[in-house]
Amino acid sequence: MTWSIVARDPEAGAFAVAITTRAFAVGARCPFAESAVGALSTQALSNPFFGRRGLTLLREGVPAADVVRLLTLGDTGREHRQVHAIDRHGATAAWTGVDCIPWCGHATDDDVSVAGNMLSGPEVVAETMRVYRAGRTLPLADRLLRALEAGQAAGGDKRGRQSAALLIFSGEEYAHLDLRVDDHPDPLVELRRLYQVSEGRYAVMRRFTPSRANPAGITDWALIEAAVAEAEGGGDRGVSHRRSE
Repeated sequence: MTWSIVARDPEAGAFAVAITTRAFAVGARCPFAESAVGALSTQALSNPFFGRRGLTLLREGVPAADVVRLLTLGDTGREHRQVHAIDRHGATAAWTGVDCIPWCGHATDDDVSVAGNMLSGPEVVAETMRVYRAGRTLPLADRLLRALEAGQAAGGDKRGRQSAALLIFSGEEYAHLDLRVDDHPDPLVELRRLYQVSEGRYAVMRRFTPSRANPAGITDWALIEAAVAEAEGGGDRGVSHRRSE
């Protein structure tokens, strides 16, 4: 009852999951990712244990195909599950159980996998994959959103729309972007709005946040506020003097 895309951007060193469904709060239990490790999504009658267990295996260097095999092998409900994963090298693997509700299936390639169930048809997965592949010059978040939007235009979840999420890890122990729409009549529209908002002050503040390269971050508020003002159009007009994000 979901479709998703897991991907690696080798140039940015990023791993990501974008997902949408006609169910509540899909971002709370389906997408998982970690910098320098990989990403996966557990869906259909999802097994949330797949998430942390899968990341542990990926962290240990287990290839994506073996991660999916090991996760499903020990699960007696595996024929009702769908899971797909990408490892640190960009290899992908997917499982769609025979008892997942049709249409269900997946498509995998180097650095990207798309999987879905309870969809209007195979064109949802095909269009999601096609548009993602065609967007190589786009920022990763926009590329993922366009891919899901294309899948939605091709029919999407045959029951309707409710929630969506976008999760990106890009080199740090914390998420570069973690956006969730838990309950909305048009979740992809709302997810894109949130992404556009994130490109403002939030993106500026991210440049000053503690990181592996600079564990203390930057705490000079004059410098931070000047950067925010510049991003918002320059001058004092764009400056907020609240000392918080």
